[in-house]
Amino acid sequence: MSSSIEETRTADEARLPAISPAQSEVEERLIENVLRSFEQCTEPRSKQLMQSLVRHLHAFIREVRLTEAEWEQSIEFLTAVGHITDDRRQEFILLSDVLGASMQTINVNNEAMGNATEATVFGPFFVDDAPLIENGGDIAGAGAGQPCWVEGSVSDVKGNAIPNARIEVWEADEDGFYDVQYTDHRVSGRAHLFSDDEGKYRFWGLTPTPYPIPHDGPVGQMLEATGRSPMRASHLHFMVTAPGFRTLVTHIFVRGDGLIKSDTVFGVKDSLIKDFEEQVPGVPAPDGRELGDRDWSRVRFDIVLAPEGA
Repeated sequence: MSSSIEETRTADEARLPAISPAQSEVEERLIENVLRSFEQCTEPRSKQLMQSLVRHLHAFIREVRLTEAEWEQSIEFLTAVGHITDDRRQEFILLSDVLGASMQTINVNNEAMGNATEATVFGPFFVDDAPLIENGGDIAGAGAGQPCWVEGSVSDVKGNAIPNARIEVWEADEDGFYDVQYTDHRVSGRAHLFSDDEGKYRFWGLTPTPYPIPHDGPVGQMLEATGRSPMRASHLHFMVTAPGFRTLVTHIFVRGDGLIKSDTVFGVKDSLIKDFEEQVPGVPAPDGRELGDRDWSRVRFDIVLAPEGA
């Protein structure tokens, strides 16, 4: 028997409830047969992924002594996740998010590097081909909420400005919905723009507010059944790309939000919590925009990109 199979057996036995040696042998023999079935795979990474998946999946089944009824319920749950998924709603990403799998994948693939801005989850509501706005433009569209002035810079880890970086931004409105969740095909709360010659950017958006992830489907039912909240901490999404630099997918969060420590997709990192400074009516806007008797907020987010391949 290979050393990897022996290691798996040792780890499994440490967690297993008491079962007879004969029963243990039956279960281990199956694991060995399934692992062996991938031995002829000619692509090393695929072989590694599949054999590791088998080890962990079987370890889980054995550890909890999964019943056949629970197995059937799991299949029905995954089928329901597939059925509700379409081109406007990605329930599998939602499932990955609430299990922390999305965040852990982000952690693994975006190793911390000096002062580079930290990454966080992508989420299910990004849309390609968001409209272009000029620096100082407004992404809100028909979205309801308090106006928010967002500004900052894009630079490398040495402090050099990165001009012409593409900055994708998207967010929910004050009612907790992204534009794609409405049925009228509106485009609001999302756009893209480019940093200027000095690496600076600025735009008007909406002050982020808390909202629940879509919880009218199987993922929401799972959260309710396990006593978990579907609420996300207030945030604004960014995706920043520039030639020669690692793509950054991140959010910024509102300091003081009561959901910071219980974000349902585990996306909050301390470095991404920012001060959204409240401005009373009558305070002049940075770009001279006339806001009348409306209050508004402002936030600064300086983005630092890691080099490609780092």
